[in-house]
Amino acid sequence: MEKIIFFDVEDYEREFLQKNCEGKYNYIFVSEPLNDLKPVPEEYSDVRIISCFTNSRVNKEVLAQFPRLKLIALRSVGFNHVDISYCKEHGIAVETTPNYGNDSVAEFAIGLLLDVARKITRSYINLKNQEVNPIASVGFELAGKTMGIVGLGKIGSEMARLAKGFDMKILGYDIKENIELEEKYGVEYTTFHNLLEKSDVISLHSPLTAENLHLFNKETFKKMKNNAILINTARGELIETQALYNALAAKEIAGAGLDVLECEETLSNPDYLDDIDRLNDNYLRKTLLNNRILNLDNAIVTPHIAYDTTEAIHRILNTTMENIAAFINGKIQNNIIEELS
Repeated sequence: MEKIIFFDVEDYEREFLQKNCEGKYNYIFVSEPLNDLKPVPEEYSDVRIISCFTNSRVNKEVLAQFPRLKLIALRSVGFNHVDISYCKEHGIAVETTPNYGNDSVAEFAIGLLLDVARKITRSYINLKNQEVNPIASVGFELAGKTMGIVGLGKIGSEMARLAKGFDMKILGYDIKENIELEEKYGVEYTTFHNLLEKSDVISLHSPLTAENLHLFNKETFKKMKNNAILINTARGELIETQALYNALAAKEIAGAGLDVLECEETLSNPDYLDDIDRLNDNYLRKTLLNNRILNLDNAIVTPHIAYDTTEAIHRILNTTMENIAAFINGKIQNNIIEELS
């Protein structure tokens, strides 16, 4: 019976996974994420299949501890937390769960936008502290404003639909143009430079690649409107953290709604405090800046939960188990290694 180890397992996933593994696989559930902060137990080393979420950091040091590994069944559409080059070199398939959270993530992005634009969380905190200041709560309407969407795949397309519902003008930037989005939602494809200059709101829905790492940086923020809001539910590494903090603190932009950050795992994973000396300078700097951003009045930060709905979770788990079953039956599906080749 095939052994499968599931990392990053939340309580709400256990019943589903157990039901779908019982009698089929020799399975192990591990609550902690997979990373190089702790060695992999020896009894795990012979496994051919592992499954994890984006909280894991599956680098070459981790992968080297699984000499028989042939499949990483990701419970996510993102894969930048896995060393893809190592997997390709060692014949390890990396399967994702595409299209599980298109509605969930886009709706959450709109929620972040409304929160920042109307200062909802800030007003709530002030009221709890018995500080009622109507002037400090002045926001702006979305109707008539320009929404710039970077990345118009499945989630970005859903964001366009929602923005259209708020009667917003929509600018789009992507490597491919979708005529259907132009016809249905009035998306106007434009250059990245023009999107920066014209948008009142910019929402990021692009996968992380080597080409768009730190797409938003010191120079980028200078080109944006001073009253613009930046929303990121994609990947934290799309934004250079120092530049983001400087832009928010200096009010170069009006605000940001962030569900993702660079080095976000250091804020949510207590393992990083067990041996803090193992954190390199980059992690320490980004963690310090992330904590500063958390305390800014014009930023809302959430812990990478845009996907986190009952419907999306069920889709993730269903696709994960389908991916595993297909692999065991000799078929590899949703393999990002093949897509990138």
